[in-house]
Amino acid sequence: MTERTIPHEYVVARSVLLDALTALRAHLDAMVLVGAQAIYFHTGDADLATAPTTTDADVALAPDRLADEPLLEEALRRAGFVREADPGTWRGQGAVAIDLMVPEALSGPGSRGARLPVHGRWAARRARGLEPALIDNETHEIQSFEPDDDRRAHLSVAGPAALLVAKVVKIEERRATPRRLKPKDGLDVLRLLRVVDMGEVAQRLQLLAADEMAGEVTRSALASLREHGTESGGPIAALAASAVTGTEDPDITIESTVLLVEELLQACDERR
Repeated sequence: MTERTIPHEYVVARSVLLDALTALRAHLDAMVLVGAQAIYFHTGDADLATAPTTTDADVALAPDRLADEPLLEEALRRAGFVREADPGTWRGQGAVAIDLMVPEALSGPGSRGARLPVHGRWAARRARGLEPALIDNETHEIQSFEPDDDRRAHLSVAGPAALLVAKVVKIEERRATPRRLKPKDGLDVLRLLRVVDMGEVAQRLQLLAADEMAGEVTRSALASLREHGTESGGPIAALAASAVTGTEDPDITIESTVLLVEELLQACDERR
């Protein structure tokens, strides 16, 4: 993805992410980049006519790696961020959001805010499906897209297997309320499947499925892929097709999505 192809909203979202990383530099060891910015880190354009773009930043937190000071909320407020009514959503420059999330398995009791030792229950929110991101990640350099901004930060970025689990879990959870389904989520699954090494991702998924913390959500995601991902009318393929309407042939997108999901599941079966 070249500098010229990066949409303005994505440029701003990266800038806000760097603002947050600067404010929370004492906690970087506990932070893992997830969501669209992590997906695009791995995929770039992924041979799709629909340009990668996002209007926010998503970060998963490992509670046991957080420093006691500074408090997450105090550090972000000092940096100019404003917390929304919902726990974990912070607005930076241009009202761009960064979402701080804790995997549900590590969030403690409750239904919205993650209960963090020292940092309380408003700084971050609980999110099912991010458990694998705390295991499947590697440290990379995150840099600005602005030509006059030389800021850089070293941050763990979730791997393709963890990102696939998170996306599939999100789509599955939203199936009960179709108005919450977002075409971009299906397209992000397709982006990942187009560029990953299926054997490597399948092997990683098998390891995650056997993990005490990440196993349940990983197995749930794989079950969802088997039940709905191989259907041309299933939510993943339908969402991906909806996202490319006007730029690519939706029928070809559906066929491609289904075939790639089947290829991944076959690779998983071969490694059992």
